[in-house]
Parts: sequence; C-alpha cells; structure tokens
Amino acid sequence: MLWLDGGGCRATECCGSLDVTMQTVVERRLLREEGKRRQDFTRHEFLQEVWKWKNEKGEEIYHQLRRLGASLDWSRACFTMDPDFSRSVTEAFVRLCDSGLIYRSEALVNWSCALESAISDIEVDSKELSGQTMLSVPGYENKVEFGTMLTFAYPIEGHDGEVAVSTTRPETMLGDVAIAVHPDDPRYQAVHGKQCRHPFTDRLLPIITDSMVDMELGTGAVKVTPAHDHTDFLLSQRHSLPRLTVIGGDGTMTHLCGQWLEGVKRFDARQLIVDALVEKKLFRGKKNHGMTLPICSRSGDIIEPLLKKQWFIRCDEMANKAIQAVEDGQLEIIPQIYTKIWKNWLSNISDWCISRQLWWGHQIPAYQVELPNSTDKQEEQWVWGRSEDEARQRAAVKYGVKLEDIILTQDPDVLDTWFSSGLFPFVMLGWPEQTTDLHRFYPNSILETGSDLIFFWVARMVMLGKELTGQLPFKQVLLHSLVRDKYGRKMSKSLGNVIDPLDFIHGVSLERLQEKVKEGNLDPREQLVAMEAQRKDFPKGIPQCGTDALRFALCSHKMQGEDISLSTSQVLSCRHFCNKMWQTLRFTLGVLGGNTTPVRTLEETTPLSSMDRWICSRLYSTVVQCEQAFEAYELHTVTSALYSFWVHSLCDVYMEYLKPLLVQQDEGAVQTDTEHSGRSRELASSVLYHCVSMSLALLSPFMPFITEELWQRLQPFRHGAAAQTSLCLQLYPCSSQLAHWHFPEVERDFLLVREVIRVARSLRAQCGMTKEKPAMWAVCSPSQAQVLLLFESAVWTLSRISNLHIYCPHRADNPLSVHSAPPPKGSLIGVVDHTCQLHLHVQNGMNIKKQILQLSQRRDKLVPKLEEIHCRVQSPDYLTKAPAHVRQQMDNKMSALQQELRTIEDQLRVLQDTQTRE
Repeated sequence: MLWLDGGGCRATECCGSLDVTMQTVVERRLLREEGKRRQDFTRHEFLQEVWKWKNEKGEEIYHQLRRLGASLDWSRACFTMDPDFSRSVTEAFVRLCDSGLIYRSEALVNWSCALESAISDIEVDSKELSGQTMLSVPGYENKVEFGTMLTFAYPIEGHDGEVAVSTTRPETMLGDVAIAVHPDDPRYQAVHGKQCRHPFTDRLLPIITDSMVDMELGTGAVKVTPAHDHTDFLLSQRHSLPRLTVIGGDGTMTHLCGQWLEGVKRFDARQLIVDALVEKKLFRGKKNHGMTLPICSRSGDIIEPLLKKQWFIRCDEMANKAIQAVEDGQLEIIPQIYTKIWKNWLSNISDWCISRQLWWGHQIPAYQVELPNSTDKQEEQWVWGRSEDEARQRAAVKYGVKLEDIILTQDPDVLDTWFSSGLFPFVMLGWPEQTTDLHRFYPNSILETGSDLIFFWVARMVMLGKELTGQLPFKQVLLHSLVRDKYGRKMSKSLGNVIDPLDFIHGVSLERLQEKVKEGNLDPREQLVAMEAQRKDFPKGIPQCGTDALRFALCSHKMQGEDISLSTSQVLSCRHFCNKMWQTLRFTLGVLGGNTTPVRTLEETTPLSSMDRWICSRLYSTVVQCEQAFEAYELHTVTSALYSFWVHSLCDVYMEYLKPLLVQQDEGAVQTDTEHSGRSRELASSVLYHCVSMSLALLSPFMPFITEELWQRLQPFRHGAAAQTSLCLQLYPCSSQLAHWHFPEVERDFLLVREVIRVARSLRAQCGMTKEKPAMWAVCSPSQAQVLLLFESAVWTLSRISNLHIYCPHRADNPLSVHSAPPPKGSLIGVVDHTCQLHLHVQNGMNIKKQILQLSQRRDKLVPKLEEIHCRVQSPDYLTKAPAHVRQQMDNKMSALQQELRTIEDQLRVLQDTQTRE
C-alpha cells in the first residue's frame, strides 16, 4: 500500500507478481490435480494456467484488505504484470542496459534444484544445525544426513604422502580442481607447489597457498571446487583455476563425473562417493559439525551454489548514493537502529543477479544474436530493446549486418520479482511518461513496510528510484515488526501456524482450518505436521473477534523493534474492549435520553466540579499523548493511551462516580449538595457526551467500524445533527480544541485521590465487606487534606464509604474545617504514602485469624523490598551517580515502606492482643 501526499491523502494498492511463489503454487496444483509437470506444457499453455489461478485467487488479498477496513482508492489498483506496468519494466531494463549498469556474466548464484531457478537472497532461509541431523528434501524418499564433516585423503603425485581434506559436501569433490593450504601452516610447508591425483577422474590437482584458508578448520587443507562454492570461486579468480560444474540445474550429477555417477541425484551420489572412497582406502572419518544450511523458502529444497550465466546490475555506485542519502538526512529510516545496518549492508553489497529461470514473470527484453557464419564456440552476443524490432535495429548497427540476416532469440528467463517491485513508487504513477500524477505525487512522503524487506525491496527502490528518476522515491521509511505466532515462530504453512485475518474476523472451526490445509499445496508429510499443530494451538478453532479487535490488537504491539507474537487471547481481549465500548455508549445514551435539547458544544462546555475538571483534563492529556506518539509513529503508545483513558479513567472512575448522581441507581452513595444542582448535572451530561464522542474519534483509525456505529448513535444529541455525515470524514481531534479543558493541578491532585480509593477498597476487602459502607479516617498532611476535601464526594462514592473523617495530627490551627478527632484505637490501617494513612474501625464480624495471616504475608513481601532499596542507597557510588530526582523518589519509597511496616507491626500487636482476650 502506498500513501501519496498532494493536496490530501490518497492511497493505492499494488499486487506484486511474486514469480517464484505463484509458479510454485500452480505447478503443485497441476501435479496434484492433473498429474502433470510444467515441462508437460508449452510456455504459453502454462502461463494461461497461472493467469487462470491469478484471476481466481488474486482478489483474495484485496478482499482481506477490504474486510480489514483499508480505505484505499481501488480505482488505482494495479498488478505488476499488467501491460502498462510491464512496458515500464521493459523501459527500465533497457535504460539500465544502455547506461552500462546491467551486464551479463557467469557467476555463482543461489540455485533451487526443485525450481530449477536462481532465487533471490530473501527467498533463502538459514537453518542452524548443531550436529548430525536427518532432514526431508524434496524429490528424496528417505531423509538426508546433514551436519557432519567427512575427511578423505588425496594421494600426492610422485610421493608416498597424502593431503587430507574435510568437507560437508563430499558430492562436490568430483569438481575439485586444487587443494589450498595456508602459506604459514607448518604441516604443509613441504608440499607447496606439488600435485595430488584425483582418485576418480585421474585429474592432477595443484596444491596452492592462500591466506584465505582457515588453518583451524578441519585438517587445515581445503578442497577447491570453484563451480559450487562462493569462497572457492574467489580462489579460482585469484589463482586462475578452471571451474567444473558437476551438479546440473536439476540436481543430478553431470557427465564430468563419469558414467557411474552421471544422472544420479546429488545426495544419492554423496553416499556412492563415500562408499567408493572407503573402497579405495582414502576415507579418513566423519564427525558432527555445526553448520548453517541454506534452504529455499519456496520449495524447501537445499540451495546449491551453481555457476550460471546471468544478468546482473552493478550496485556499488547506486549503493553509495543510498548510503549518502541517509547520512545527509535526505532519507530517514525509522527506527534509527536500522541506519547502521543499512550502511553496513550497502557498503558490502554485491552485484544483483536479476535473472530467474522461471516462466511466470517479466521475460527479460534481451535477445541473443545469431549472425551469418557464427559458430557454436563463438562468445554469446546480446542486444536489448523495447521490442524485438528495436532489438533487431540495435543488432544491425552494433554488428554491421543487414536486418534480414539477423536471427534473434529472446532470453527465456524472467526478471527477479524485486526488480519490478523496486520500480513501483514511480511506475504506478505513470513513469516513464511525465504524467500529472507523477508530477503531483512523486517523490512519495513515506514508505511503511516490514523490517525484513529493508534490503531486498527498500534498498532497491531507493537505488532504482534515484537512478531512473534522479530523485529518492520517498523521504521516510517506517519499518514495522514481523507478525509471528504466539511462540515467536515465523508463520509457515508447513508449521500450520499461518492465520488468515478473515478467520480472526469471522471465526473458524478446527475442522475448517484442517480442510484449508488439505486444500493447499503441502505434501502429505507436511500436511500431517500442520494439522497436528492446528489441533494443539486451536483445539476449538478461532472465535469470532471482528475487524476492529484484530486491528486494535495488531496496533497495540510495539511496531518498531521487537517482532509481534500474535495470539488468539490478545485479539479476544480487544474484542472484550469492544464490548466495553458498547456498554459505555448504552450508559451515555441512558444519561442523555431525557435531554430535550442538544448538549452544549465543546467550546461552551466548561467543567465546574472537581471530577468534571479531572476527566476533561485527562482527555486533553490523552490527546496530547496521541499527537506525540503519532508524530513518532509509535502506534502502540496511542492505543495504550486510548485504552487507558476509556477503561481506567472514563469507565472505572468517572462513570462510576456519575452513576449515583445522574442515574440515581444508588441514592445513598453520595449526599446531595449544591455542587450537584440541576445545572451541574446538565453540565456533567455534556462532559460525558464529549468525552465519549471525542474518544470514538480518536479510536476511529484503529477501530473504524464500531466507532462509526457508536458515533452515529450519539449524533441526535449534538448541534447541527440534521446534516448526515460520517465519523471518518471528521477532522481528527487535536489538543488545541481542548485547551480550555487542561487542568494539570487537578490531574496531579487526583493521583492521591486514586491511591486513597485503592487503599480504602483494599481495607473493605480485608474485612470481607461487600454491601456495608463504613466510615473511615484519613490521617494526613494539611495539603493532602485539602485535596481530599476537594474530591470528597468522589472518595465517598468510589470507596463505597459513608463518611471520610480527616485528621491532621501535625497542625493544630487547621482552617480546613476538618475533623480534629483522631481515629479510634484498634482500627485497621492502610498506608497510602509516607504521610497519609486510612483507618477503618470495625467493631465486630472481623475474622481476626484471617487478618493476621494477610498482614503477615504483606509484611513478608515488604521486608525484602525495603532491604533491596537499602542496598541500593548504601552503595558507594549511589550519591554521585544517581540524579537528585531519583534519590528523592527512592527516599519517598523507602519512607512509605518503613511507615507501612511500622503500621503492620502495630496492627498485628492489636489483633494478637484481641485474639488473646477472646
């Protein structure tokens, strides 16, 4: 999805061709349903099958996005294989060839024998092996052994000695052309420049010296197989060694191996070669060896480095420009931790192989030229063009021949899918034509994508965009985390942990989940593993959670940095939040139901009571927090702030406070006073309305469906309600609208009130009180007494007490009209902080044994906490290293803990004395 800024926000959707994935899926389907392989079709026939599958399944992603609430300009949806896009891909290839950035060369590539194609780095997974491991490999009936190192000997020609070499891939030894040792290795000083005889090909292998050799690995002597190993390929360049390909593109041994191995599958040949070495008495042993095994993510095949003639893009200069763009601040990468990774990777970048030996994709617009009197041994001759006619014209000019004498054969390979995807930011706007959209929307403002695509897509977009348009494609890159399963594993169909977002939205049974596995392209063994995993993780299927819950759950995770471990329980929790929102609206409508006139406008609503001022200020602070988090792209902070305000401030505190005042469900909870006159109640209704309405607007980007539904139900009560409108068309709330609702001192004071309410509830619970409303005493400082008096009705209501007596022991001349009588002796005490305590006097009915047990357990928890703080403050560097505000916090915390421990000890003595008397 690409967001384009220009006079307004516009979004468009592009679906990539995903060449390897789509071709693999179709090949498996044809094999399963018709028993046919790709080679049983002509290229045209096979491509028709892929297009058929694409037309059937291609809309599925669009359907998912629509159900997820994506608000996009669907008229701009494009597919990278569309004719217009394909023409632009051809144009880009031709321009890069003309500038010398694209060239053809022979080099080692990542090769999937199952796909019979080179694949990109992003399609290679690394599997770490600690030692001997048996793995299933496509095309093999039995598992294949990996994670072992075998040692065998090469006899030295004209000498009685031998050189032992170690390898994890003995099947490649038929392609050995030399043996390399470190020049300083004392074990091999005497054999420098000598030769060894290959036991199967009779070829002489020179013993060369090179500092690249690791003397500590294996025997210290390395077999050199340039056509099948990246390091050996470099050695062959440095020492002018031949390169012998002994494994073909289909994974079988080539004719260079001799008749006894030609046509044998590579891992079957492995065992035959080991057996032959044993027979020749050249096998020297096998041991466990930790290794990293490259695996094709599309086919599950073991990657084979093969020497192939391919098309490459020179990346060094483009990479330097991409590095410079970040260093100069022209391009910002968020989070910044990826900036260093960006530089390191691009500084060591290799040329990019863009050829793929597939049928599905953009066929490379390059043509091999056959001239009159050309021979098979002649070096390849190539031209390129926007069409075959243009290529023919180019060939005639280049080779000085007539048009009719030229035979052109288009390269059957296709371009890497990341090549066409890398052009997306400007091609989808009409490039190479200088369209209105291109002038208006390019360069884009921000790219948001997964962190795993930083090199394979983001870097290539930057390099190609800068090269072909002269401009960076975007100014910012926001990299989000990967969504994994609840165990932190990458989602994989073979593991059975891939979750269709629609299953979270609509719910799905275990039976249907398993049907989907059977309908997929997994082989029977993988199907069994996937279905067993589903039975374990989703024994009852996935419950219906809805779009809003899924969106909110995903946005609640920190998107910058750690991966997201998504679980059903997290999404269910967000569904419960949706239920809470409905309950809140029902309460609000009940409060507003009696109103015959619209509520006051936001500008006219000026809170008067302490609780109204507090909730209004909390909303203001929440909006500020959202603004700051949006600016930093920290969506989890936004969702956390909105959830906290709605649940913990609006529902748990303000609405509970309002119930006895407005709904009068519990008339005895609060004594009526002048503060809560009819005008105050009408004002509180307006405050509640605006808090709910604005909260819905704040939540709308995350939960578009439920917020729209609830917001519409509030509209009859607002001014100008006659004009039909939608929440998604409203301006997003900003703090400047609520400047008259900002009361920081009230928010600060309520922190004490909230703690008093918590302790009061705890004391009631300790005494087993459910319906009783006892009186309580607050022993506190004068400033705290002033705050408690200001919020007196809220303390009564939310603590469920009948009265709060306030006693200030350290001030005789108290002007606050507070009760001067101290609390009764023997009261149950709860510590709020080091200067405030609550006392609950219970005359009878208290379970003394239970109270002693609870207090003892609390004391046992507090003692180690206090000891830990003591150790910290007593450390030698505490005073010099800890900032003043931290030391103050520690002192306050220590004082509060000491006060609470003293209080607990006093209470325990009183309770034990009472128990003794009884």
